[in-house]
Amino acid sequence: MEHRSLIERLARHLAATPDDWPARLEDAASILAILKQPDSAMIAAGDAAAWEKMIDAALRERWTVTPPTADADPPAGADEEGEIRLSPDAVGTNRADWVHLQTPQETSP
Repeated sequence: MEHRSLIERLARHLAATPDDWPARLEDAASILAILKQPDSAMIAAGDAAAWEKMIDAALRERWTVTPPTADADPPAGADEEGEIRLSPDAVGTNRADWVHLQTPQETSP
């Protein structure tokens, strides 16, 4: 049995056809980002910090599941630091797309 990452399994589930799943990676990432904050029942059942770390690990997998090709037309962009290549479909004109909720540790100087 082939072991696939959570984000790839979710993208495959969301895809209309078996070959269309790479186009659904951003949708899968959005769903995982929503799941990062556990609800009260989940908190009562276990370690919320561990859950958040696991979701973060699953979200990081999106950059390794289908890395963009160098010959992308138009060429793929990059994140602010220039480290992570982004597909043309991942970059929109809505600034709200780039808003991320941060934990206090990430916002402190």
